[in-house]
Amino acid sequence: MEGVKIKVPHRKKARIEIIPLIDVIFFLLATFVLFTLSLNRILDIDVTLPQAAPPSSHQEINKDAVTIQVSGEGSLFWNREAIDMSELPGRITAYISQTAPENRAILVAGDEKARFGPTVLVLDEIRKQHIEKFSVETQTRGTGK
Repeated sequence: MEGVKIKVPHRKKARIEIIPLIDVIFFLLATFVLFTLSLNRILDIDVTLPQAAPPSSHQEINKDAVTIQVSGEGSLFWNREAIDMSELPGRITAYISQTAPENRAILVAGDEKARFGPTVLVLDEIRKQHIEKFSVETQTRGTGK
C-alpha cells in the first residue's frame, strides 16, 4: 500500500510592517505636540496680588509699641537694641506684664538679607506668648534701624 501524500500548505511567517508603524508614531507625536501647545493657554491665569497700604496719617502713635527686627546674620534687635535669640522670650514676657492688653503692639521687621528661619522663630515665640495681634512690616529697613 502506497502512502498517500498530503501536501500541507506552507504558512507564511508573520512579520511586522514598519511603514504603518511609522505612520502611527507620527500621528501620536503630532497629537501630543498639539496637546502640549494648548496647555500653555490653559495655565496662563492673571492674578492681581494685594498691595500693602501705608497706615493712615490720622492714627495716633502707640508709645508702647515694640519693634523686633531680624537681621541677615540671624541677630535680633529689640527697639534698635541688639539682643540674643535666647533673650526674646523673657523680653516678650516682661513686655506683656508691663503693658495693658489694649496697648500691646508688636511689629516684626527685617533687613534686606533677613532669613526666613529666624523670622519664623520670632513669630513662633510671639504665638507661644499668646499674642494674637502683631504686625509684619512689608518693606525692608537697614539693620538695627
